[in-house]
Amino acid sequence: MKLSNYFLPTLRQAPSDADNISAKLMFRAAMIRKLASGIYEWLPLGFRVLKKVENIIREEMDAIGAQELWLPVIQPKELWTETGRWQVYGKELLRIKDRKDSEFCFAPTAEEVITNVVRRDINSYRQLPILLYQFGLKFRDEIRPRFGVMRSREFYMKDAYSFHTDEKDCLVWYDKVYKAYEKIFKRCGLKFKPVEAATGAIGGNYSHEFMVFANTGEADIAVCSCGYAANVEKAQVKPFEAEIDQSKFLPVKDVHTPGKTSVEEVSSFLNIAPSNFIKTGFYSADGDTVLALVRGDHEINENKLISVLGCKNLERADEKTYESASGCKVGFAGPIGMKGKIKIIADYYLKGVINAVSGANKDDYHSVNINLGRDYEPDLFADIKNASAGDFCSKCSKPLEFVKGIEVGQTFKLGTKYSSSLKCEFLDEEQKNKPMEMGCYGIGVSRTVAAAIEQNNDEYGIIWPAPIAPFHVYLVTVETEDKEIYARSAQIHDTLISAGIEVLWDERNERPGIKFKDGDLIGLPFRIVISSKTLKDGELEFKRRRDKAAQRIKLEKLPSLIEEIIKEIKCE
Repeated sequence: MKLSNYFLPTLRQAPSDADNISAKLMFRAAMIRKLASGIYEWLPLGFRVLKKVENIIREEMDAIGAQELWLPVIQPKELWTETGRWQVYGKELLRIKDRKDSEFCFAPTAEEVITNVVRRDINSYRQLPILLYQFGLKFRDEIRPRFGVMRSREFYMKDAYSFHTDEKDCLVWYDKVYKAYEKIFKRCGLKFKPVEAATGAIGGNYSHEFMVFANTGEADIAVCSCGYAANVEKAQVKPFEAEIDQSKFLPVKDVHTPGKTSVEEVSSFLNIAPSNFIKTGFYSADGDTVLALVRGDHEINENKLISVLGCKNLERADEKTYESASGCKVGFAGPIGMKGKIKIIADYYLKGVINAVSGANKDDYHSVNINLGRDYEPDLFADIKNASAGDFCSKCSKPLEFVKGIEVGQTFKLGTKYSSSLKCEFLDEEQKNKPMEMGCYGIGVSRTVAAAIEQNNDEYGIIWPAPIAPFHVYLVTVETEDKEIYARSAQIHDTLISAGIEVLWDERNERPGIKFKDGDLIGLPFRIVISSKTLKDGELEFKRRRDKAAQRIKLEKLPSLIEEIIKEIKCE
């Protein structure tokens, strides 16, 4: 492809609202343009990368026996009402009406629709298992879209769903998809790791996220040298134990803290470290009031709390419940003297906090010198906090390390959450109706493109992994007006194309510096330069985008260079 004919409107500066590396470089490299908040146009260069990622995913999904289909993005309210999600999904769900006033939504996900497809036409154990997948647009009305296509409102993804007769078979296929995902991200040339994950709004009881490592990632991952890895919302930490020296206990006293409600505010006011605070959180768990306690510098993990309580629904208690349980306005509650029947769950780390600070259960006051055993006694100790620095691995007791990552895919074992509510059933061998076990598996295709850039860039631009680069070789003709040089460049272009190598040929009548800057910006993995200087020695100049220095290669060695390039494209 000649660059002079290619639609590539590169920019010297990214728009001011581009708020991460990938967004800035995607704008500057003419991959995307913004149409509206969180909604982007994909220009030819970006679209080529998107399709490269899509094709790798398709090949690996087909290889494990998955079948591709295409589902509507406009979904009727009735399906969502059957699962109960129409009422609970929230404002992220874009709800629309047609001319007949019938209600629909723009798909943020496809559990309802795919389950409807299967329940209509599969009714026997002989037809199971089955794994179906699609590529398509999704829309989630994010309150604050950011990071370009990484957290946009409209995005492109692959979602897959499997249906089974029992949990054992579901796990077998879960493992197949898990391994396919490992191959996909390896073929994309990415450094990644699957980590244990919370299931969130999708549901289910078993899940992994596939994280691309990047210093600019928005997710925190806990990793251990033993191989254990999980996001901080899921990571289990070793229970903390400590000897309590009651001789160090000081008398409880109440301190006036007018208008100071957060740990940070009170910590600054009293000049006491947050790690010596007891942070409180009131919840309604299946209708019962629960008080969760963690150390002041830790965060309550609601997914862990759900697991500990074994409840179906957990939500933050309202202001009325808070005040009824504590006897004070919001921000001044503590564990001493709760009113009514309230279950208290404390994190293990509170066992090591003596003479702690927390709310005094009266307006504008906090208590100091609160101590476990003397002043309060939880009903249960459990791991209910997000993993954080200083924690130890629950598997091997070694210190956990924390790295940044970008989630590009997630797998869920859904169980029968959707099949039960939508009556997606099959007749077993004894002719009894049973709900199908389900698995759900997603990859953010557009998000993977951005993650690849976040992981692979330098001060000059993108550095594409060869398998997903929009083109493989950036061919630069220095003196385009010289017929001999132009002809030799055209010959090399055709040779590369014949070998299956994709070439973007910069034959523009521009200064070499401009060409090299554009080449570095768009980040093609290989650059070949043809000039009078190289040709007089019977050579070409070759440079990998990742390398600092170029090398001169004899023209007769072009076939072996082509073999090298092909190996890297195939990620061999």
